[in-house]
Amino acid sequence: MPQERILVVDDEAAVRGIVAALLERSGYFAIAAGGAVQALMHLEQDAGYDLVLSDVMMPEVDGLTLLDRICVDYPGTPVVMFTAIHDIHVATNAFRRGAIDYLLKPFERNQLLNVVTRAVEHGKLQKQNRTYRQNLEEIVSARTGRLRATMQDLERSYDITLEAMGDALDLRDAETEGHSKRVTGYAIALGREMGLNADELKVIARGAFLHDIGKISTPDEVLLKPGKLDARETEIMREHCERGYEMVRKIPFLREASEIVFSHQESYDGTGYPRGLVGEEIPLGARIFAIADTLDAITSDRPYRKGRTFAEARTEIERCSGHQFDPVIVAVFLRVPLERWTDLRDEITRMSPAAVSSTLCRPAVALQAAGD
Repeated sequence: MPQERILVVDDEAAVRGIVAALLERSGYFAIAAGGAVQALMHLEQDAGYDLVLSDVMMPEVDGLTLLDRICVDYPGTPVVMFTAIHDIHVATNAFRRGAIDYLLKPFERNQLLNVVTRAVEHGKLQKQNRTYRQNLEEIVSARTGRLRATMQDLERSYDITLEAMGDALDLRDAETEGHSKRVTGYAIALGREMGLNADELKVIARGAFLHDIGKISTPDEVLLKPGKLDARETEIMREHCERGYEMVRKIPFLREASEIVFSHQESYDGTGYPRGLVGEEIPLGARIFAIADTLDAITSDRPYRKGRTFAEARTEIERCSGHQFDPVIVAVFLRVPLERWTDLRDEITRMSPAAVSSTLCRPAVALQAAGD
């Protein structure tokens, strides 16, 4: 077994010699230093001492100052102070500044060895505790990393499922094919322009992508009717907001996104449906989505009309500020150059299914190039 190494510090050669000899006879390896400066030199050369025994009263640099330096520069090294001064205030001060024990001169051999044994054991326990904590932190960090990777994989699988749901809707309603992908991209870009964080953008991305999912339950004769809907058919069509909400809200990780699904047809002035919400009663994500949805609706081709330009869409959105749209979000939208929207549309059109899933998982990253 390796010997415990003890640094003995005292300006009296006789005292430090006796203490060192007693320690060596008891199986310790003792190094003697004639003062605080010399002790610090020993520590600088080799900080691995198991214990420092130091006198309090020494010329130039006293023992308490040495104690302060050890506590700061060599934390975890146990220090025992000894002195001939019988003053409770000195002892109290030493303990307060970090000493773990205190000996009064003259002391007997057994007193010295008992104190040294306790102090060395204390130091070992501290080292074991630090090692244990370090190992525990490494284990926790590794497991946290594995858990995070697993959660990301799970989340990615969820979003692939969402994409499949969106594709299923596109197959039912070919007229709006690609609409969900485009409006998701526009909503993310507008949310980024507003300074929303990654988690908020993720909610908006999922809500935008699934906004029309309730139309899966809309009868074909209503959903696919080529002409204008009558009053009864309009009422049936409007049910898709609540039907979609009821479908999506039951999925825990989509609960926030379901509010966008429920509210995506609300208008800022309260004339929308299904609840007639007004102003900030409408979730922020739904207010952002409303502009993105109109932008795509105006600029996309339909069987009965050709898509208009982004400049025309911009004019229409500005005209409806304060009525259909939140004027604060409209102001942000108007700051974005028109070419940004056209470039983004082209980028979304070229996106693969895997890229769309990545957009839902990491919206701020996936569309950054197109949005910059």
